[in-house]
Amino acid sequence: MITATAYATPAAGAPFTRTTIERRDVGPADVLIDIAYTGICHSDIHTARGDWGPVPYPLVPGHEIAGTVAAVGAEVSKHRVGDRVGVGCFVDSCRVCDNCRAGEEQYCVQGMVNTYGGTDKEGQPTVGGYSTRIVVDEDYVLRIPEGVGLDVAAPLLCAGTTLYSPLRHWGAGPGVKVAVVGLGGLGHMGVKLAAAMGAEVTVLSQSLKKQEDALRLGAHHYAATSDEGTFERLASSFDLVVSTVSATVDLDAHLGLLRLNGTLVNVGAPEESLSVSPFSLFTNRRSLAGSSIGGTRQTQEMLDFCAEHGLGAEVEVIRGDEIDAAWERVVASDVRYRFVIDIDSLRD
Repeated sequence: MITATAYATPAAGAPFTRTTIERRDVGPADVLIDIAYTGICHSDIHTARGDWGPVPYPLVPGHEIAGTVAAVGAEVSKHRVGDRVGVGCFVDSCRVCDNCRAGEEQYCVQGMVNTYGGTDKEGQPTVGGYSTRIVVDEDYVLRIPEGVGLDVAAPLLCAGTTLYSPLRHWGAGPGVKVAVVGLGGLGHMGVKLAAAMGAEVTVLSQSLKKQEDALRLGAHHYAATSDEGTFERLASSFDLVVSTVSATVDLDAHLGLLRLNGTLVNVGAPEESLSVSPFSLFTNRRSLAGSSIGGTRQTQEMLDFCAEHGLGAEVEVIRGDEIDAAWERVVASDVRYRFVIDIDSLRD
């Protein structure tokens, strides 16, 4: 077995402790990655605190992983030692269902294998990227192009692909008016990507405190949803509204922002169910949709797109022993816009 240093949480709400974990040996189709940076996603916090269901503790989170290839199996053809690579939210899938064969493994009919907190085909729990090394099948390892720093690339493996996927699917581009709800870890990437695609981008946030940031990141317009009359003023204005917030939102009010045939896509994950009036959908033949992360093909496309347009996440790099404090700041929305763990700090 291969050993690695990691930070794990032993129970819901418990602080992280430094520990040693075991990875499987490198198989014929496997890639061993020396991790350089791992992003902190709000999903890590929801999962570890049991918000989304039972958790196999001790838990090592992390599904925004960037590093370099340290070794490859005898049958590996896609990656070589020294390559700059990344791993996102899943490390396996059934590979044979229609969705997997289409490169949409995130919608695997049998269920994708999560990078952490899941169960692999050998029945072992998967362990994430708050660690120094990881072993992943080559088909689920992405190439990080030159020109994109590994620190700013790490959040692209979740936040980037989560926004790229709906923007591409619903046709963001020239002549399309896009609104991004929330300017956080997800939303700031939505702004960068939609603007690079050529769309006219508006940020909808609760207050005006992030207006300067939004315009710097590429937004053309900004509006505070807490201001009286904002929803009325912007009614029937957008072709696509992407909601990135984890809090409960007024779906009827946000659907009212859509033009004819417009779509409201939810990529945030509120803990409570959302409700909507059918009349909000009848007007303008509006649609309400959801979107997950991208599959392997689309995630690679996103990484290449980011390299072409000089895009990366806005990050604050921390040490491994600062994870607990960083999590509290994420919950308080006190990060602009993604914490990234310097995994070298685990090697000290």
